[in-house]
Amino acid sequence: MIHFFETHSPNSPFVLFGIAHLTMLGVLFGINLAMLIFRRVPNERQRKVMRFSLAGILAVNEIAFQAWLIFTAQWNPKWNLPLHLCTLFVWLSVWMLVTKKYAIFEMAYFLGIGAAIQPLLTSEVGAYGFPHYYAFQIFISHGGIITAAVLMAAVEGLRPTWASIKRVAIWGNLYLALVTFINIAVGSNYLYTLYKPHIPTILDHLGPWPWYILSMEAIALVISLILYLPFMIIDWRSTKHLNAK
Repeated sequence: MIHFFETHSPNSPFVLFGIAHLTMLGVLFGINLAMLIFRRVPNERQRKVMRFSLAGILAVNEIAFQAWLIFTAQWNPKWNLPLHLCTLFVWLSVWMLVTKKYAIFEMAYFLGIGAAIQPLLTSEVGAYGFPHYYAFQIFISHGGIITAAVLMAAVEGLRPTWASIKRVAIWGNLYLALVTFINIAVGSNYLYTLYKPHIPTILDHLGPWPWYILSMEAIALVISLILYLPFMIIDWRSTKHLNAK
């Protein structure tokens, strides 16, 4: 059992798009697809149980992860403060699930999902292959961010607008600037604004610093438009139906 939490895992390294990776992605896809298919939950109590259960899973998972880092002497303020988008959106998602706050939903739907997709597809697990604790933690946290936003849209009926994309872009860039100043002040590299991470990521294909930041901005815009596409289709069909009457 202790091998499950060791800092030097005796298990095989994580295999990108191996059986375990594809299985976890399949489970995550299945959960979110089920919410989209069976999205009508008329009972408010049932919806509240769903929201609070997911909020509890995200919170306990993140607290346990921080505890693991501390007990294994890996915690470092230059890396483990909740300033990376995914860590930030774990807690913002918890807040959103408990309060149903729309402003957080806008951010979580575009920035949260957009930020969580990349680690799930090009995982940060590294040497910690399944069934190590860290492998599960990564997929629960990042998968939970996506599921929280999907739950609020599919089950609670919240939806973004074109104005949401503009607001998210403004607040996202303000946050990027703030984190960059923090990085310069304390020597950290949250959001990778000063240099690329030392593990393989999509940033490796987006040019040198600082151009990869602009490339990521463009990718974020494309992802936002893709995420908004289902609502564009819904609006188009509604307009078409009204015009046909």
